[in-house]
Amino acid sequence: MKEKLVLIGNGMAGIRTLEELLKLEEAGRYEISVFGDEPHPNYNRIMLSPVLAGEKTFDEIVLNNREWYAENGIILHAGDPVVEIDRVARQVKSTSGKSVAYDRLLIATGSTPFIIPVPGADLRGVIGFRDIKDVEIMLEIAASHKKAVVIGGGLLGLEAANGLMKNGMDVTVVHLMDTLMERQLDKPAANLLKASLEQKGLKFLMEAQTEAILGDEHVTGVKFADGSAVEADLVVMAVGIRPNIELAQQAGIHCERGIVVNDTMQTFDPKIYSVGECVQHRGDCYGLVAPLFEQAKVCANHLAQLGYGRYEGSVTSTKLKVTGIDLFSAGEFNEEEGDETLVLQDAAQGVYKKLVIRDNRIKGAVMYGDTMDGTWYFQLLREGTDISSLRSTILFGQHDLGDAGHGDETRVAMLSDDAEICGCNGVCKGDIVNAISTKGLFTLEEVRAHTKASASCGSCTGLVEAILASTVGEGYDASPNKQAMCSCTELSHDEVMEAIQKEQLKSMRQLFDYLNWKTPDGCASCRPALNYYLLANWPDEYQDDLQSRFINERAHGNIQKDGTYSVVPRMFGGLCTPKDLRAIADVCDKFEVPEMKVTGGQRIDLFGIKKEDLPAVWRDLSEAGFVSGHAYGKAMRTVKTCAGKTWCRFGTQDSTGLGVKLEELTWGSWMPHKFKLAVSGCPRNCAEATIKDFGVVCVDSGYELHIGGNGGIKVRVTDLLCRVETAEEVLEYCGAFTQLYREQAHYLERTAPWVERVGLGYIKQRILEDEVGRKTLYQRFKLSQRYAQVDPWKARADGAQANEFTPIQLAV
Repeated sequence: MKEKLVLIGNGMAGIRTLEELLKLEEAGRYEISVFGDEPHPNYNRIMLSPVLAGEKTFDEIVLNNREWYAENGIILHAGDPVVEIDRVARQVKSTSGKSVAYDRLLIATGSTPFIIPVPGADLRGVIGFRDIKDVEIMLEIAASHKKAVVIGGGLLGLEAANGLMKNGMDVTVVHLMDTLMERQLDKPAANLLKASLEQKGLKFLMEAQTEAILGDEHVTGVKFADGSAVEADLVVMAVGIRPNIELAQQAGIHCERGIVVNDTMQTFDPKIYSVGECVQHRGDCYGLVAPLFEQAKVCANHLAQLGYGRYEGSVTSTKLKVTGIDLFSAGEFNEEEGDETLVLQDAAQGVYKKLVIRDNRIKGAVMYGDTMDGTWYFQLLREGTDISSLRSTILFGQHDLGDAGHGDETRVAMLSDDAEICGCNGVCKGDIVNAISTKGLFTLEEVRAHTKASASCGSCTGLVEAILASTVGEGYDASPNKQAMCSCTELSHDEVMEAIQKEQLKSMRQLFDYLNWKTPDGCASCRPALNYYLLANWPDEYQDDLQSRFINERAHGNIQKDGTYSVVPRMFGGLCTPKDLRAIADVCDKFEVPEMKVTGGQRIDLFGIKKEDLPAVWRDLSEAGFVSGHAYGKAMRTVKTCAGKTWCRFGTQDSTGLGVKLEELTWGSWMPHKFKLAVSGCPRNCAEATIKDFGVVCVDSGYELHIGGNGGIKVRVTDLLCRVETAEEVLEYCGAFTQLYREQAHYLERTAPWVERVGLGYIKQRILEDEVGRKTLYQRFKLSQRYAQVDPWKARADGAQANEFTPIQLAV
């Protein structure tokens, strides 16, 4: 006969405990009942702010729908809170009169918002910000009233203020302290935050002590200790929370500030466990999600009677996104006597970083604007790592590569597997990589579903996307489905591309000014995309901005996990001569290259080259006649070929010769993403042309042209575009298709999702049915190639304009 497990509280901590329990085989020992105060299934309270702001619906923040309870045999009593615990009879009683017996009881009653005990606090229109009902009241008042006061300048208060402002209200934030979010930020970071929020339209009253809430039945204003007052139709109190322990106290369970538990999450009654914000463990109460989920895992372990889990407290970090601004803090970030501080501040870019150091170990960290390295700093802090050798570069992140582009992939690649990525759910990098690899995950939503990383507050979304991009490689498309390009603008990729063409915007500055960019010089997310769009539209007028490119593209070398680079010289169609091989061998000997490898793209990759040697390596390769293989950029990569009819007894056409012509046509092309071609000499398809971005399969009567293929984890077989008779037609159709993709795809969108998005019919109409249009596209492609196919080393010597790096630029 099954034991009876009763959970009081249908919130995130309690249900997470059940989720952890259900992962264990021993979960079958229980018949589970859940009592919740609210008439809803379990939902994500962290996401109430986006619901208030109109960015999400309630259904989108539900974590476990009613079907989940039924599928797992859990009886849910929603909207029927427990009012009594009878420890002698081991049963609970609910508001509706239900009595349910238990063998094990789990209390997860959470916390309640603190309402300042001032006159008028009980007026209509004065509420906390704790559940979906509060959000519904705020939205109802915002629909018919205009003035709101939010008391509390912490995270919750600022999110409430932002949401109300987005609903058209005139919002004033009242804060008792002189700095916002004083528990998460030091004064410089708080001042940056305040200035940014004021620009968005929020008003602030700092060091203001509330004396009374004004009004008869409904609130009309707020009065302060200095005698001043402000009008208000709505007052939201977001000044803190208190553990909800009343029920436990009535049952005689030992409580102090919270319900006191030991390291196995047991209360003083061994049949009763407790987790979440209602708990006090080793003198501490936690309000962040990550510690609560750690507690949940330990509690589930002991409910399953495995007996080896212990909760020993949490070292916490806070990574937040407040009204679109990234913040991070960990440890003790307000320095004391004997501490050292390392500070990086760039007000123009809205970036601030401070590390508090003691005995060459990180004691605390606070970051504003750029928080990507927060995970790394937190790992160094938690592990007590000696940073003596890192002091000169540590503020620049995990590697000082000067990467102005998407360095996120490189940064996460250098994190260890036990580095915590999602603090809310305690998910490490290794957990995410393992799930992606073993389950074939391909999208952010799939990773969220399998690991819960990024499923709570969402502040680690960028890290999770970077891990996806790093792990999946070929197939991950980070940006096309996002509404806005980035936080610098509300415009989508399509809207920006249309404006560039329609308004003849031909420089970054013109673009930023005309489109009212929120940040003066853009950010690391939008600048690479904008640089590409401008270059694709105006190849003969726009000067490629090297600092808006990925470091790999600027250096023509691919960063490896040990910090060295690999270099791939181009070998057209995979052909080479003894002289070519000798030249590569000479470079390898001269620079002591530790490893050479023949790549899948029929070239030779030189591994282990130091960053400082890259200019000299490329100088020597250039003098031997080699140009960049672009194996590291958002560009045309390779044209893979088979032997063809010259040597192969099955070959129908000269596939190698055609491959060389295609590579000569397309090399040096900057693209929205990597772009690969292949030519197979017969339908046996040895060059794998039907999983390339543009593939050619030679047949007796001519050539089949294929588009939109993709290798990697998520394979997509190409669509057949058409059949042509001559090699010249292959080149024309290839150039036209490539130019159409270059001009219309979103940055970081590969051909496979692009073809699916715009439709094969549209592409056929532009390439096959519109002959004039096809030839125009081809001519535009060849025009752009005049400016792209300039050898950077020879161009420097000849004084010509190069769109690639020079030795001096790279050295800088």
